[in-house]
Amino acid sequence: MSVRPARGEDYSPPVTRPTLTGTPDAVPAVEISELLQGDDLELIDRWLAQADPVEIADELERIPRERRAIPFRLLGKEGALEVFELLDPSVQQELLEGLRETNVRQLFEEMDPDDRARLTEEMPAKVARRLLAGLSPNERRLTSTLLGYPEDSAGRLMSPEVASLRAGMTASEALGRLRRVGRSSETIYALPVTDDRRRLVGVLGLRDLVLADPHASVGDLMDPDVYSARVDTDQEEVARLMREADLLALPIVDTEDRLVGIVTVDDAMEVLEEEETEDIARAAGAEPLGRPYLATSILQLARSRILWLIVFIGAGAITVRVLSAFEGSIAAVAALAFFVPLVIGTAGNTGAQSATTITRAMAVGEIRMVDLPPVVLREVTTGLLLGAVLALVAGIPIALLVETSIATVVGLTLLVACTLASLIGSALPLTAKRIGLDPAVVSVPLITALIDASGLIVYFLIAGVVLGI
Repeated sequence: MSVRPARGEDYSPPVTRPTLTGTPDAVPAVEISELLQGDDLELIDRWLAQADPVEIADELERIPRERRAIPFRLLGKEGALEVFELLDPSVQQELLEGLRETNVRQLFEEMDPDDRARLTEEMPAKVARRLLAGLSPNERRLTSTLLGYPEDSAGRLMSPEVASLRAGMTASEALGRLRRVGRSSETIYALPVTDDRRRLVGVLGLRDLVLADPHASVGDLMDPDVYSARVDTDQEEVARLMREADLLALPIVDTEDRLVGIVTVDDAMEVLEEEETEDIARAAGAEPLGRPYLATSILQLARSRILWLIVFIGAGAITVRVLSAFEGSIAAVAALAFFVPLVIGTAGNTGAQSATTITRAMAVGEIRMVDLPPVVLREVTTGLLLGAVLALVAGIPIALLVETSIATVVGLTLLVACTLASLIGSALPLTAKRIGLDPAVVSVPLITALIDASGLIVYFLIAGVVLGI
């Protein structure tokens, strides 16, 4: 059971404790990494006493892994667990390596089952099996149940420690049940209501329960229009549903609509943060780190980026091949070479804008596969409008400074290339989704290759027609 406030509950944010300058307990306003350099354990202990758990967790993720165990051992039992549950799972796993076996077992036992399951995924299988074997029977059962669900499913994300009520209870009986099970439950602010067969039939807010007549029936007080999700639902779908419906908690049911757990808003927000971090990384042509930046080694940073850079080299090779095919055109009119970066750069940016817009709209549920035709039409029209504007913006100076024929080539190319780029940028993410690929994964490398190559082909074909080469 967690000693911090139940996740999903409303509580005031931690208050930063001011430094008491001029008193014996005062600690200089420095980061813990600086204090560790002096190896002054007394000063570190005083810093920990003045800092709130969120600040401590943030600092632990910023210092080298081999030094994290030093300040962590100075925390009290309750403070250590609260800070530990705020850490990224990858940092938790590294921190456990620096603690004594007895401390590790105690921390693992006292974690919430859902947090424990996520941490287990980060551990080597041998270590995870050893720690799971050392759990008390009840905690081992709860954790094993969660680990039995598919990865990235609601079953993995939920907490099985849920305070549920029966529809036939009175308000007084329901409050009595909450006093018995509330401390070990994930949240008591949103209370799922079940029938005698544990099937979900409604939800009741704590406020309504507390203010109700003690003899009123829970079935009469509850809201029967309850949001829920099945254990095999994707975590991202669950998280987005909670955000859109403004829910503190979402009941999770099995295939027979029996209540098996609950997902709280803090876990849902973590999922959304992870998914959006992945999308941003892949849209930029890199793999997500999956851990705090300062806790990532240089080798891991390089590994996350090298694959896509190799792909980009391949895309560049296609561009070189297209240029070589039109070597004669460049030799005939050397000025054409000057505007190659402008043409493919503008087309690439237009395609990236389209792909990013569509990928984001898909992620938040604004666009589905059935919307492919109208979406592509909208983007093609937008690309045509953008190309027309850019053709004028670029063509006029080129006509004045170079020559009118080159300006005509560049202008027509921008018009066609931007339209084509918008077509590719809008259709590619939806097509990727249709065949089961992550749109963010395929968009950047394929758009780079396709738009660069197609833009050059269009450029030189138009040049051939306009300039007669």
